[in-house]
Amino acid sequence: MSVCGLAVNKTASEASYTLGEEIANAVTHGIAALLSVAGLAVLVAFAAARHCSAEVIAAVSVFGASMIFLYTASTLYHSIPNRKAKHVFQILDHSMIYVLIAGSYTPFCLITLKGITGICLCAAVWLIAILGVSLQHLLLKKSDWVNCVLYLVMGWLVIVVLDPLLESLSTGGLWLLVAGGVVYSVGVLFYVWEKLPYSHAIWHVFVFAGTVLQFFSVLLYVIPEA
Repeated sequence: MSVCGLAVNKTASEASYTLGEEIANAVTHGIAALLSVAGLAVLVAFAAARHCSAEVIAAVSVFGASMIFLYTASTLYHSIPNRKAKHVFQILDHSMIYVLIAGSYTPFCLITLKGITGICLCAAVWLIAILGVSLQHLLLKKSDWVNCVLYLVMGWLVIVVLDPLLESLSTGGLWLLVAGGVVYSVGVLFYVWEKLPYSHAIWHVFVFAGTVLQFFSVLLYVIPEA
């Protein structure tokens, strides 16, 4: 299968990179992993300093932890040369993308939206994440477009609660949230553009940029408005 000439029929387990590409893959998300640890600390400290409830602190902690999980798994996958170990971390890497998406939803669902709407959306995205993680060993054997579609559908599921989100989140926070989603989505083009040198590392940069935008939405708008 191809999208605008981009090959997406290769299975994820067949992905191969040059040494230089693999180093770039590991370094980009290695830096992201370290910054994610700092990010979690900042979110929790900021929420605690504002005397936020335990629910708010828990929600931002889930977001911060999901960042650490993904970027650490990705770094290990691209760093380990042993084939068997690499395959295990590849499954973990792809699984943690679902976890990061669900983790990114959590503060917006439980802090900004609240009530039944927020709880239902949070439950829905985490159920999809659990399904994606559970089936990852099978999805890796199939064409990788399945993962791409699920990532995008899950990421843009927020559209179903757009009206209450517009009412609950300040304009600045909404723009950062949407900008993060757009950056994630544009990054997918590089993920499937396999013939472009260092395309995977470029995708890594887009992924982390999307995370950073949504991190600041939570830090500057979601927590203060809790």
